[in-house]
Amino acid sequence: MGNSSSVPLGRYFGGTNRAEALSSGTKSHFRAGRSLNGGNEFVPAKSGYTVGLRTEARMTNLELAATLPAGDFASDISPAVDRVQWFVLAGVVAVTSITFGLYWDISWHQTIGRDTFWTPAHLAIHFGGILAAITCTYLIFSTTFAHNAPARAASVGVWGFHGPLGAFLTAWGGATMLTSAPFDNWWHNSFGLDVEILSPPHVVLGLGILGVGVGSLLVLVAQMNRSSGEARKKLGRLFLYLAGLLIVLHLILLSEDCDATAMHSSIFYKMMTFGTPLLLVAFARASGRRWGATIIASIYMAFMLAGLWIFPMFPAVPKLGPVFTNVTHMVPMGFPVLLIFPAIALDVVLNRFADRNRWLQAAIAGSAFLGVLLIVHWPWANFMISPAARNAFFGQNYFPYAFPPSMYHLAWEFQHSDATRGAFLLGLGLAWIFAIVSCRIGLQFGDKLVHLQR
Repeated sequence: MGNSSSVPLGRYFGGTNRAEALSSGTKSHFRAGRSLNGGNEFVPAKSGYTVGLRTEARMTNLELAATLPAGDFASDISPAVDRVQWFVLAGVVAVTSITFGLYWDISWHQTIGRDTFWTPAHLAIHFGGILAAITCTYLIFSTTFAHNAPARAASVGVWGFHGPLGAFLTAWGGATMLTSAPFDNWWHNSFGLDVEILSPPHVVLGLGILGVGVGSLLVLVAQMNRSSGEARKKLGRLFLYLAGLLIVLHLILLSEDCDATAMHSSIFYKMMTFGTPLLLVAFARASGRRWGATIIASIYMAFMLAGLWIFPMFPAVPKLGPVFTNVTHMVPMGFPVLLIFPAIALDVVLNRFADRNRWLQAAIAGSAFLGVLLIVHWPWANFMISPAARNAFFGQNYFPYAFPPSMYHLAWEFQHSDATRGAFLLGLGLAWIFAIVSCRIGLQFGDKLVHLQR
């Protein structure tokens, strides 16, 4: 691709870039410019870390736009997109149903118990999987057999079939989710109730959800990168929403080690830095928004707070025993991690140092993420275990039906997983490394998303 060899795009990720053609013979290299409003405004690589590519010669948006011809930047590679396609909306609905169903299922287990497989929460989860699988299977078959030249031009080939790259991953994810259903039912019949989230059938379900979520995101991104004008704005908003839901799914998976009682232990910081910065950085870069990570973190927090405040409005009673706590309403998940603050730090740092070496960007961004995470959550944890947080707003007074009153104090005490201060500092050191590596991978993954065309 041009004279830049830093990102191998290959078959799936775009082709000739006009910004690179402009920089041919100079020391400026733009890996991923982007046209907006039909080509009248071009966001260059240096403009914020959202496209964030290293340049040695800085150009403003208007300066670079003046050198570019009008028209859709991506139309040189694949057919341009002028509206939000139905299969994109189907993917968004599927991931929404899965995310809502998963939250509902956790609340159902805490309130009512697993009385049957056919709970409304389970149906919502698997409806999302079925919808995603059917939609993308149809998309693959129609692209393969309908002889639609524009659709074929925007597809990849897998085992003789053709379709968007994300469609193959989504179809696999939906099929995997459906496979987990009878496995989970057999597991419960054989071994009883789960004592932890990551049981074997739940791992299979989680892999399927990952496939549906990431695959739906890839389908949307490929459409977004080939669009302009009003269509791009709509797809951009859908992308931010879908990215926020993927953060919700990610942090639900980590929720057992991310409540207030763990915030004075290194386990909380290791879990939060292991993959969260990667997702925030990558999604923010792909969004093209200067405050992309902040917006995505806000969507995560809004979803979790809505669950915390709305679910207890619905009456419910346990159907399984033994019942240790008298529950009269749906028990929600806990107050969310204050992710918006480290997300702001990521946006500020990576916008400020967008033209620096990638490892330097990752080192500063990872350090900022962990530092803000620690500064915010250390005192926040003190508040959350205090009597002031034991109310409907902060949710520290909700307990599952199987949780005996004699153990309530555990929710209001720090659970120190580090035996010594040295062990805690070592854990923080590992979290720092996780944060830096996670940011670095996020930068690379974000570049791939920016270039995705098929």
